[in-house]
Amino acid sequence: MATNKEEDIAAYSSDEENLELQDKGEDEGQADSTGSGVHVSLHSAGFKELLLKPEIVRAIGDAGFEHPSEVQHECIPQAILGTDVLCQAKSGMGKTAVFVVSVLQQLDPESNDVSCLVLCHARELAFQIKQEFDRMKKYLPTVRTKVLYGGTPIPQDKKDLQENPQIVIGTPGRVLHLAREGILKLNRVKYFVLDECDKMLETTDMRADVQQIFKLTPHSKQVMMFSATLPEEIRTVAKRFMHHPHEIYIKDGAKLTLHGLQQYYVNLMEKEKTRKLMDLLDSLDFNQVVVFVRTPDRAFMLSKLLNDENFPSICTYGKMDQAERIEKYKLFKSFGSRIMVATNLLGRGVDFERVNIVINYDMPEDADTYLHRVGRAGRFGTKGLAISFITEDNDRKVLDAVRKKFVVDLPVLPDKIDSSTYMTS
Repeated sequence: MATNKEEDIAAYSSDEENLELQDKGEDEGQADSTGSGVHVSLHSAGFKELLLKPEIVRAIGDAGFEHPSEVQHECIPQAILGTDVLCQAKSGMGKTAVFVVSVLQQLDPESNDVSCLVLCHARELAFQIKQEFDRMKKYLPTVRTKVLYGGTPIPQDKKDLQENPQIVIGTPGRVLHLAREGILKLNRVKYFVLDECDKMLETTDMRADVQQIFKLTPHSKQVMMFSATLPEEIRTVAKRFMHHPHEIYIKDGAKLTLHGLQQYYVNLMEKEKTRKLMDLLDSLDFNQVVVFVRTPDRAFMLSKLLNDENFPSICTYGKMDQAERIEKYKLFKSFGSRIMVATNLLGRGVDFERVNIVINYDMPEDADTYLHRVGRAGRFGTKGLAISFITEDNDRKVLDAVRKKFVVDLPVLPDKIDSSTYMTS
């Protein structure tokens, strides 16, 4: 590979992209490398014992799930009674399934009103949540869903909403626009859900949109909010939207690390990153890999470099055309590509079952973002590998913060790694 290309990727600015992306899943335990970790297991009780509709239990079985995860076992019985829920639980424990199943259990399938509104901060996440609703309503043919986000034609949204979906999933900007125009009627909403609620409530602009939408819904409704990370100040804000919520928090930071996920770092210079990445892709066994970078320009350039060196790669980032973004998501989800270069856009909640390696080509800006990123690998109780490139003092500060907050050893990457430690047989 030509040297000037490596210099190009090293020369891009370090401006952070704020767009980030929810999660579903089954068992995922926690352990730290010191041996003092906590493992979260599946409950022996089956989904049938949660007294769900037989149509939902059948769909859950078709999806390959037999037993609820801890968070599902804890939350679903409360949620199906109409209780408000505020839940913080680690990546891969099945938080999406909690509100999907709970809403479908309570929903009137014959209604022609929008009964459920789910808000999330990223378009790929909205698309994924709709897919999860569609999967779980497989045997409820009269239940209709619609996803709304920017970058798609408003006339098409208007046409689709005339089909009277009971469940609408969307990003705040598009939802608020359609509601203000009278195209989306929210006066009959019974279930109001925020996914990755910390991202929805931490910035003033998005929180204002959420509040405006909230005011357009009835006073009496069930409110459910979920996230893997939930700072104390956001908890306080979230509870202002709720009435005596059932609260689930993982207060011990160590419990947020992922059981089965091997985590390492590499010290190197900026100009050495691309060659090291290619060496790793050459030497490691993997199903799918997500490589995280800092900015859209770096994502585009690094993906191009990989393709030029015969590592077939695709990339995605917030500035990309919406149709192309969803197409890339679908392609990677269906195993049409094995290497994805991404910004923090895919750092939250988006689920790719076959990803078993995450590489932080650019170290994230904080410990929580690190947790979300590496949570893309080692999901559903499987094994995984996370490798972070450390090039500057800020990277080392984040590395130290991760070790302290999540109580993980995070050693230097060894010369050889036994693939059995990160490949699920």
